Amino acid sequence: MQKTNGVIAAGHPETVEAGLAMFGAGGNAFDAAVACILASCVTEPGLTSLAGGGFLLAHTNTNNNVLFDFFTQTPRSKCSISELDFYPVGVNFGRIIQEFHIGLGSMAVPGVWAGVIRVHETLGRLPFSVVAEPAIALAKRGVIVNSFQAYTFSNLLQPILLTMAEGREIYAPEGDILKMGDRILMKNFAQTLEALVSGGMAEFYQGEIAQKLVRDCQEQGGHLTLEDIKNYTVIEREPLKINYRGKTILTNPPPSAGGTLIAFALDLLSAVDLSGIEFGSRQYLQLLKTVMQLTNIARTEGLDGKLYQDHIADIFLASAASYQQQLIHPVNKWGSTTHISVLDQEGNAASVTTSNGEGSGYIIPGTGIMVNNMLGEEDLNPQGFHLWPENVRISSMMSPTLVLNQGKPEIVMGSGGSNRIRTAILQVLLNLIDFKFSVEDAVNSPRFHWENHRFDIEPGFDPEILNNLDLSEQDVIRLWPEKNMFFGGVHTLFRTTDGQLFGAGDQRRSGVSLNS
Repeated sequence: MQKTNGVIAAGHPETVEAGLAMFGAGGNAFDAAVACILASCVTEPGLTSLAGGGFLLAHTNTNNNVLFDFFTQTPRSKCSISELDFYPVGVNFGRIIQEFHIGLGSMAVPGVWAGVIRVHETLGRLPFSVVAEPAIALAKRGVIVNSFQAYTFSNLLQPILLTMAEGREIYAPEGDILKMGDRILMKNFAQTLEALVSGGMAEFYQGEIAQKLVRDCQEQGGHLTLEDIKNYTVIEREPLKINYRGKTILTNPPPSAGGTLIAFALDLLSAVDLSGIEFGSRQYLQLLKTVMQLTNIARTEGLDGKLYQDHIADIFLASAASYQQQLIHPVNKWGSTTHISVLDQEGNAASVTTSNGEGSGYIIPGTGIMVNNMLGEEDLNPQGFHLWPENVRISSMMSPTLVLNQGKPEIVMGSGGSNRIRTAILQVLLNLIDFKFSVEDAVNSPRFHWENHRFDIEPGFDPEILNNLDLSEQDVIRLWPEKNMFFGGVHTLFRTTDGQLFGAGDQRRSGVSLNS
């Protein structure tokens, strides 16, 4: 096959190289995206897993748009809370400690492997064995731990990664957690992935892997049953479509919440002329702080608890008009994840976000695959833990996003970052569309996040402006000493009107972008 030209942005150089190898073999953007997903399980094992969940937003060169939802599913029945293996751990971001819950009782039905299979069968063109080979090779020969991996292993996820003996063999083979310059080997995962390539969907969801997972859940305090696992399906959804400044923005629809909240914020901003506002000015900070504030209010009043209702996106977005007056005349009313963006010269685009949460601490024996902890993430369970409805797709903040200009992909983006995903994507979108930044500047300019009266702000904004913001008595400013993965990892691609491809990996998560 003839080599394909394209560009990829992702969280690790080896992830990008896995995708570029598919371009070199004549594959398309979707072959490259699947190769990147598999490779990221080795290069970013603290952030993603075949037993996690995710979404891939696709635009094909035949102008089809589809959102592949392979996020995690709630179990069909609940165990007694008193019998659950479910307990809190603190994840230290440096300035704050965010609490998550892990254990077998935190595990939801995995979807990433099913998603990989479906996307490749539907849109890929290379043999699946070719697409999986880079990830298998990486797992066998190992990956040198970089500074970002070392940070996530030691500062954030150490108590989770070292929960089981198999985890300690991978992440602390000499007794201490791996540090920068060490090599992480995942030989069990390499063997498992080889078996999965041969066995396909059934190997994971009906075979020995499923049997081991279910047996341990039933014996050690988890919800999952064989019926939960074998009945998992990927859902193909129509993307949520937003019109903003003459461009079409496609993102993740309900029951996930992140895309709808981004759409709501853009609806609010559509009533404001940003051409006279300077990035980083007092007016800029004040405006976006108010947008974040109003979006959170609207979420509480009109979205949480209603995500499974028919036409909820239309109903919720229609309410934006009632909040716009407060934006124009404002009043003070009061993880771990990874992303891959792929674009090829044929006009195909893939925006894919996958996550393992923080990981449950449980590794399916002999596989090297840690299972997710989505039932233990507070932001995914806004009504409270253990109150989830049975057998539904879990709502997520993950928001793979595409921007179309006259029907062709112009921007491919998404982010990790828990409940900061929506504000990270929003700020990069504004940087590109309204402020006309280069893709590098759009991604790596300073960000902030407002939530629950807390104003988290990266360095780079004028201290005098920050000191003179119009804040309520309850609002607290927290200045971060440096850019941090807390504010997401928005790996982004941009295509110019004359077809040139540019990309930027987010420095906050050691992101990389390369062209073929």
